[in-house]
Amino acid sequence: METVAKAPVAAPDLAAVKGKQQAAWSSGDYAVIGTTLQGVGEALCEALDIRAGQRVLDVAAGNGNATLAAARRWCDVVSTDYVPSLLERGKARAAAEGLDVQFEQADVEKLQFADGSFDVVLSTFGVMFTPDQEKAAAEMARVCKRGGKIGMANWTPAGFIGQLFKVMGRYLPPPPGVKPPSLWGTEARLRELFKGGDVMAERRNFVFRYRSPKHWLQTFRTYYGPMHKAFGALDAAQQASLEQDLLALVQGMNTATDGTMVLPGEYLEVVIKIR
Repeated sequence: METVAKAPVAAPDLAAVKGKQQAAWSSGDYAVIGTTLQGVGEALCEALDIRAGQRVLDVAAGNGNATLAAARRWCDVVSTDYVPSLLERGKARAAAEGLDVQFEQADVEKLQFADGSFDVVLSTFGVMFTPDQEKAAAEMARVCKRGGKIGMANWTPAGFIGQLFKVMGRYLPPPPGVKPPSLWGTEARLRELFKGGDVMAERRNFVFRYRSPKHWLQTFRTYYGPMHKAFGALDAAQQASLEQDLLALVQGMNTATDGTMVLPGEYLEVVIKIR
């Protein structure tokens, strides 16, 4: 029997993907979600054992959870993101606490800083969403000095947020060839991306606490950029179906029995020592 060769999959247009991602994260108001995750930034700084006076870079910083955690420990912090409105929210939080932080718009795939500029490079649930994973990892390693550390918190594929993106992907499939963000939540992928470092990783849980599953859905649908955009791209019937699927996901993972939502979301806490 004659076999027909499959046509090669075209390389994804990563610039176009990034543009859509930037639009997604600029929509809604991620700061409403981000502030609930502050404890993750605090725990990551402790895992890194950062020291006062160290020069720290927070990439894809959002509204500044890891930024603030490092600044509270008397580090010299540069906070970066490619969404200006999120930097403004981080700037307002720092000002409210009287913290001296430098804020700069930056793309983690093309950082404007010199080689070895920082003792520590951080990212909490940020860099994992970059379309060019290899380039982003290389840039983080480049600006971190030898002997320095890279610290990350990344959602795992099997955890709540990893599963959430799988559900949304059934309605709006990602572009062919684009690697899933949740790969950053696996040790194997991190060892591929950071060959010049010693990777240490621990599985942790961030517990999502909301008034109810429906309260969580309304909050995320309104403020979490990727979900906000997803619902906006679907017709009414698809929106209703996606809502049902998301609530089913939550109900299957919710540990609360009193009507509220108490849901452990697994993430990987990562510390990489740069050789």
